[in-house]
Amino acid sequence: MTDQTLQDERREYLNSALDRSDLTDNPFEFFQLWLAQARRHAKDATAMSLATADQEGWPSVRTVLLKDVNEQGFVWFTDTESQKGRELLANPKAEIHFYWHALERQVRIQGTVTRVDETMADKYFQSRPLGSRLSAVASHQSAPVDSRETLEAAIASLQAEYPDEQVPKPARWGGFCLEPLKIEFWQGRESRLHDRFVYRRDTASSPWNISRIQP
Repeated sequence: MTDQTLQDERREYLNSALDRSDLTDNPFEFFQLWLAQARRHAKDATAMSLATADQEGWPSVRTVLLKDVNEQGFVWFTDTESQKGRELLANPKAEIHFYWHALERQVRIQGTVTRVDETMADKYFQSRPLGSRLSAVASHQSAPVDSRETLEAAIASLQAEYPDEQVPKPARWGGFCLEPLKIEFWQGRESRLHDRFVYRRDTASSPWNISRIQP
């Protein structure tokens, strides 16, 4: 890729603005507002990048889906024995990132991570389509496998084992909740003079402080 090609990919951000008066005192409320707008205007609005790090400090990032947001935090589900699951259990600090291209907006959320309770995990697991439940049982996420045929054979075996489609949640499958200490709302602006506001708190019970930061 040439320098000229990279230059041609630049564009202006002209969609909207973000002012301190637009913000709510509670960042969860403001996030819900932006998420609702994203669902109307952007594809895959609940898709978020999840960044974790292992005990040696090596980072890794992947896309997961937000499944719940409340005053406790932001929730997603996964195989807890996967790479991200192991890293979160060993180093329960993470950041999630939303990018809504159509709205020229980003949200970065940093905090500590805990497991959700089994009742919540089981309820969500049973709400998933049958194929997704079968895949979660058959696949040991992030582990090596010799071929796709091996996975397809495992699915076929499970279909025979559970003809009533009552597939139980595997013990290794569960949810995580990120309890934020920092939330940044980013609105793209013309000439890269973006609007950025950060909510910060010292602990989960501390009040939120809001500040504008430079682009």
